[in-house]
Formats: sequence, C-alpha cells, structure tokens
Amino acid sequence: MQTKKSDCEAINPDIVQQIQEQLPPEHLSGELSDFFKVMGDSTRIKILWVLEKNALCVNDIAVLLNMTKSAVSHQLKILRISKLIRSEKKGKNVYYALNDDHVQVIFAKALEHICE
Repeated sequence: MQTKKSDCEAINPDIVQQIQEQLPPEHLSGELSDFFKVMGDSTRIKILWVLEKNALCVNDIAVLLNMTKSAVSHQLKILRISKLIRSEKKGKNVYYALNDDHVQVIFAKALEHICE
C-alpha cells in the first residue's frame, strides 16, 4: 500500500519534526476514532448517562429511555464490545454499569466544553 505524500514544504521544519515524532501509531488513531464513533450516538450517550447514575437492568433502561428491550440490548452490546460498560448477573437479571471512571471524566469534560 502506497502512503500519501504531502505536496507542501514545512515552514517550521524543526517543530514539524518534533511533533511528527510524537504522533500516535496508526492503530491507536483508528481505535480512538472507533471510540468516538461509539460515543457519537445519542442513544448510547443516554444509556451511558443513566448508567453513570446507577447500575441498571435492560428493563429499567428501556423504561427510562422509552425504548424497546431489543433496541436497548442492541446498544448495550455495542457499548460492552467497546469496553465502556460491564455486566453482572444478579438472580434472573443482568445489570449493566460503567466499566470505569473514564466515561464519567469524558462526560464531564465534554459537558464543560459545550456549556462554555
């Protein structure tokens, strides 16, 4: 596979070189892009929002968001595959919660940014 070459010359080659050495590897850029694609869906944002408050089962999430269990389950699968949530079986129900505090930090920073 051939890589694209810029048709420009750097005005500040020292700065460009320094920054270029710090660029993340291509696979990390791809993973970050995938992360934002998952976060770029308003339904998944709402699900993450309610799970930030408390661990919930599919039924409770469906009622809160006025959705079908099937639609909620589909979105939960995407969030679970993306490692944003975890599940735990309690009796007959499976409860979902945020996987870690990172999602809360991302929400807080995003809200701070859009509310400025």
